Amino acid sequence: MSNQDEVKVWDPLVRTFHWALVTAFAVAFVTEDQWLGLHVLAGYAVLGLVGVRLVWGLVGTRHARFGDFLYRPPVVLAYLRDVLRGRARRYLGHNPAGGAMIVALLVGLTLTSVTGLFAYGAAELAGPFAGTFGAGWADPLEEVHEVLANLTLILAGVHVAGVLASSLLHRENLVRAMITGTKAREV
Repeated sequence: MSNQDEVKVWDPLVRTFHWALVTAFAVAFVTEDQWLGLHVLAGYAVLGLVGVRLVWGLVGTRHARFGDFLYRPPVVLAYLRDVLRGRARRYLGHNPAGGAMIVALLVGLTLTSVTGLFAYGAAELAGPFAGTFGAGWADPLEEVHEVLANLTLILAGVHVAGVLASSLLHRENLVRAMITGTKAREV
């Protein structure tokens, strides 16, 4: 495929954000209680990356902006029905289901990170919420944090499945696109 047949879709910030977030969440998830310092650092990285993405979603390049890929729920549901029928329209940027998943992942990652900070403050008397919650809150907050982390991991799995399904349906490599930033103009 020549460069004329491809178009830039994902800017360097979006691509760097995406893979840095994957890495930070994976590190936070696998370190859990074994390496608390690394776990906390990775959690801060997740929260910082989400903050950057929220700003970039408002002022970034065309396909990075929320306005490019946020759709009303009926549109998302209609798109999912079309996927099941094997006739979903191809989008150059995120499709309606992908846009909804971005919102779900950003919310899940934010809630996981914030409850982690609450638990860290209660259990370790450290971080920005040190001493905000009494010691009796440590275990319940850690449980909520763990449940949210697991739900976010499930969302990430659904996201990967959606990327694979869309790649097959439209005969394009979306993982490659998130690495190179380019997609075919038409497939």
